[in-house]
Amino acid sequence: MKWRKGLRAALGIVLCVFGVLMARATPYRETTVMIGAGGCRLVTDVIDSGKDDVRGYVVLLHGLAANKKIMAHLARGFAGQNLRVFVPDLPGHGRTPGPFSFERAESCAEALVRELSTRKAIDPQRTMLAGHSMGGAIAIRVAARAGVAGVVAISPAPMQASHGVPPDMLPYTNPPPLPGHTLAMSAAFEPLGIREITRDLVTQNGGATSKYLLVARATHVSVLYDPRVVRASQEWTAETLHFPAELSAPSYAPLVGALAGLAGILLLAGPFVRETLQRRGQPEVAVPPKAGSAALAVLPVWRALLEVAGASFLAVALLRFGNPLSFDRVFNGSYLAGFGLIVGLVLLILHQRSVRAEFPTKISTLLLALLAGLLLHLLVTGWLDTTFSESWLSWARWVRVPVFFVAALAYLLGEELLLGPVGVRSRAVRLWLAMTLRLVAFIVLVFGIFVLHSGAVLIILLAVYLTLFFVFQRMGMDIVRQQTGSAIAAAAFGAILLAGFCLVIFPVT
Repeated sequence: MKWRKGLRAALGIVLCVFGVLMARATPYRETTVMIGAGGCRLVTDVIDSGKDDVRGYVVLLHGLAANKKIMAHLARGFAGQNLRVFVPDLPGHGRTPGPFSFERAESCAEALVRELSTRKAIDPQRTMLAGHSMGGAIAIRVAARAGVAGVVAISPAPMQASHGVPPDMLPYTNPPPLPGHTLAMSAAFEPLGIREITRDLVTQNGGATSKYLLVARATHVSVLYDPRVVRASQEWTAETLHFPAELSAPSYAPLVGALAGLAGILLLAGPFVRETLQRRGQPEVAVPPKAGSAALAVLPVWRALLEVAGASFLAVALLRFGNPLSFDRVFNGSYLAGFGLIVGLVLLILHQRSVRAEFPTKISTLLLALLAGLLLHLLVTGWLDTTFSESWLSWARWVRVPVFFVAALAYLLGEELLLGPVGVRSRAVRLWLAMTLRLVAFIVLVFGIFVLHSGAVLIILLAVYLTLFFVFQRMGMDIVRQQTGSAIAAAAFGAILLAGFCLVIFPVT
């Protein structure tokens, strides 16, 4: 057993060291500046090849719930053509403070383009506007007014109600005439009719100088790292700016390094949590509740699913009339937090006896679980912030952590009570049941979004990433439950991670 732990620790360390070396492997000159434009203060990365005689310029705009660092791979593809690339964090995203709204993101992006032009940092006639998702829609809209050379719009957000997208889910309406020299691309596996709306945008409104490209076997996010997208963007830019199309694919080494280091951290996370919560002189086994305790009662699976479904329907119905956490002003994140709070409170009311059985949990145990969750959050977000995506929470986000923590704690404690004590169900069954309960809640959320028109469409767009996070979060919570025998300690550990995750990805309004 000891040699396995040693091997796991060694492998985790090797992956982290390898990740550091690979993540910093970039030949481009990259600097970060603050640009004031039209009342906006946009933190902006400037990426180029290091040569002074640049061929042209690109202003590259990220999508909703993204940031400038996520766009680095595509930016380096443009920089490889000896173009100077400006990649801002739009309001409420990354390092740029809020408030965020779709209208403010568009106005700030346009102000940035005009400010760069005024400062002679770009020549509009030799400048491309490029963007992904929300940034793609903004690129089209700003280009129609700013007089730039051309546009590269990757999976642009829909701007007209069609193909099943209702009007209240549109980030922008009244799309402008498609600017000349626009390349619009969409992935084969786009959600919510984005692919069809993008195609219609070009075929119905585009002229002879515009083009639509469908990227097969790609998703809404994977297009940012797809070599076909990079190549098509380079070819279109070279054709529009009239220079030889010398294609230079950016290296995937930084991305490989980021993922390798993350894998190393996750390998080390399990032993770290166990050691933090390990009781001296006792084996790593669950501490069962006292015989006859209410906590020993294990609900049948069908009843657990029914309770979550009923609580979820009640939550979306109540949220239709008002969100108790709307004061926290996190775009779509406040809706998710309000949903979790209501569902959790309903479950806790239904299982009051089991809640009272958790009161003997020692304060020291609870504090250790909170500390383990906080340190793990800081470790993972610190790594991602250094290598892949801006994940380090700003003060504007930290002050919102308590609200999200309370909401997540209510839901996760209710979930722990439904799962029952460790040992009654195997780890695999607990993971399966927990994910199934969350799937039921998510299906009801989708009902609320489409039928009750809550507008929280970002939750659907982030479903894949939420699922991946939930799997690792649940595995960590089971370790805490096993080490402490406490449902509330496991819920507190998971609530710290969930609150931090939500405040990393949802924009601040």
